[in-house]
Amino acid sequence: MAIRVLLADDHVLVRAGLRSLLESLDGIEVVGEAGDGHEALRLVDELAPDVVILDIGMPRLNGIEAAGRMTSVPMPPRVMALSMHNAEEYVLRALRAGCSGYLLKGSAVAELEIAVRAVARGETYLSPSVSKQVVDDYVGRTGRQSGPLDALTSRQREVLQLVAEGQTSKEIAARLGLSLKTVEAHRAQIMDRLDLRDLPGLVRFAVRAGLVAADS
Repeated sequence: MAIRVLLADDHVLVRAGLRSLLESLDGIEVVGEAGDGHEALRLVDELAPDVVILDIGMPRLNGIEAAGRMTSVPMPPRVMALSMHNAEEYVLRALRAGCSGYLLKGSAVAELEIAVRAVARGETYLSPSVSKQVVDDYVGRTGRQSGPLDALTSRQREVLQLVAEGQTSKEIAARLGLSLKTVEAHRAQIMDRLDLRDLPGLVRFAVRAGLVAADS
């Protein structure tokens, strides 16, 4: 049977390119496309893909948060993160979220096929330029110590991303189906747990943590 793949990236041209490449390969079928993390989660439920190729930098709900939530669905797919970042912090966050692969956007076409087939077989795949030794060293240095983001709940990380993207508390409440009071409480807890004092500091933290791009 063909490997059923779901593509999740907020850039339409990137998705179109990936679809064209994958559909030219034997035994791989693209069953759907998503433009953000929420849509990807909905389509995972609806389509039950074998593999999800997930951009980690999507708006509204980033790929790493979406990947973490996909592990709780009845038939969780294998998830491969797609990223322009090869820093070990990004790789480790993706692996901790449950990703089975980490593919750089600058990879060769042949590597895309190798990665998808490896992940579909249940293996873990890292782009060759992401040194496994670097990742191992990073894990060894940090052990099980929590990073700043680990002090926040999944919902708080989602609120943090939306705040950093410039959305107001009222807009966030409407998007997430929460009361304005709940969103304001999340914002206050985020500032307290991260020891931040103002919105610019919060935005700088979100950029450093890879939740939003510097030009968002």
